[in-house]
Amino acid sequence: MASSLSKSDKKKVLDFAAWSFNITTSVGIIMVNKALMATHGFSFATTLTGLHFVTTTLMTIVFRWLGLSQPSHLPLPDLIKFVIFSNLSIVGMNVSLMWNSVGFYQIAKLCMIPASCLLEVVFDHVHYSRDTKLSIMVVLIGVAVCTVTDVSVNAKGLAAAAIAVWSTALQQYYVHFLQRKYSLNSFNLLGHTAPAQAGSLLLVGPFVDFLLTGKRVDHFGFTSIALFFLTLSCVIAIGVNLSQFICIGRFSAVSFQVLGHMKTVLVLSLGFLFFGKEGLNFQVVLGMILAVVGMIWYGNASAKPGGKERRSVLPVRSEKPSGALDEKDGSEK
Repeated sequence: MASSLSKSDKKKVLDFAAWSFNITTSVGIIMVNKALMATHGFSFATTLTGLHFVTTTLMTIVFRWLGLSQPSHLPLPDLIKFVIFSNLSIVGMNVSLMWNSVGFYQIAKLCMIPASCLLEVVFDHVHYSRDTKLSIMVVLIGVAVCTVTDVSVNAKGLAAAAIAVWSTALQQYYVHFLQRKYSLNSFNLLGHTAPAQAGSLLLVGPFVDFLLTGKRVDHFGFTSIALFFLTLSCVIAIGVNLSQFICIGRFSAVSFQVLGHMKTVLVLSLGFLFFGKEGLNFQVVLGMILAVVGMIWYGNASAKPGGKERRSVLPVRSEKPSGALDEKDGSEK
């Protein structure tokens, strides 16, 4: 009994550490990128993401050299599908933000939760309890209330949003799927995907950014401060990419999306704290409170027996490289 409690306590500590790692790095990179893009004019988001994966690739190489991550196998077709989903997600979100109003862009981001739920129901036969479904609704309503303002829709913007939503949902589902199917931990999976994403995004990124901004990245006038923020963004991105894989691997894409909206609340709060209280009103405060209540409710509801059940078990490869870092401990949520 004691050992069981000890294992349960250990899982809770590791779960909290994983979420804290993801929230801290995600909020940090948003603040740094806001300074880099808004203050110093580096508006090349797709190219920047490619640079983020370059530093992440260097991290995986260093970890493998130190023996902290062992060689593993990921079939090329699965790698190609993952890179396609991931890059479509990145480009789709950037294009959606350009072609849509901010309000509709936020609605599209909220649609990722129902899309992720549908993927889990269809492919993994996951069953959600009534409380779990209601808690997700409360989170969606809360985030919508505090972020959605003007809403205007056009055909090309709607198409970009649809591509962004489904590619992001598929990418996050695939992270969990590949880790289970091939017994890969986050370091192994990043070791396969980061180099491919770095290369592909650095190839297409400058063209996409020129389409979106009308500016060429090779004509950007770097200053020492801009270089500092660019380097800092790339360093923090290592933690963002790694923590995303750890969280989705430990939990699921849906839990990552639902609880991940804590980052939205924190970014809004920090924005009001550091950049002025313009836009802060009762509606925004009410929305943030609803979102936090919904997240707490979701955490409790999904953890209860029957709150979220997987009714089919995906076969996994039994072999696991010896000596490899393994951040998985306990069942998913």
